[in-house]
Amino acid sequence: MEISSFQSYLIILFVVLIIISIFVFRQFLKTRSEELNLVKFEQKGLDSLNKATELYEFGSIQIKKRLYAEATKTFLKAVENYENEPDEAKAIINNALGFSYAAQNEFKKAIKHYNSAIKSLPEYPIALNNLASAQQRLLEYDLAYATYQKVLVIDPKNKTAIKKSKELEKRNNYKPYKGIKDKGF
Repeated sequence: MEISSFQSYLIILFVVLIIISIFVFRQFLKTRSEELNLVKFEQKGLDSLNKATELYEFGSIQIKKRLYAEATKTFLKAVENYENEPDEAKAIINNALGFSYAAQNEFKKAIKHYNSAIKSLPEYPIALNNLASAQQRLLEYDLAYATYQKVLVIDPKNKTAIKKSKELEKRNNYKPYKGIKDKGF
């Protein structure tokens, strides 16, 4: 039996629709799960949460839902309760707190928490990129460029740092990053 071009078109269309449906359904399940977790945490109340990991999870959901002021309160409480957490967890929480401040255009507070994250985990490229972005928003271009260069020393293939460094090089005529080389001068 031979398949006509119309039938092959319909088969291809059907397969594409099934694939799209699977992706939409997966996204629906993910969103639904986040909504249920948000409701669960809100029912418990912020005052009843005392573990930094729970608070971080709650704050992360709030950030995804663009509830930045609420996320800030949640992350501040997580900072109060993270004394027994490893440095990596402290860095992640401080970075998230900085992000929630930056989303509210409070860049000085964001920088404070990005620096705390970097103090806990010095080679944390995400926090360094976020710090540089906040510095850029405060028009501190020299500091931002230097911070992006630190990221490139840690991770030479970091796309964000490469892109932003190039933008700043064009803007301020910096010399391009070529890695650390000793020219003997």
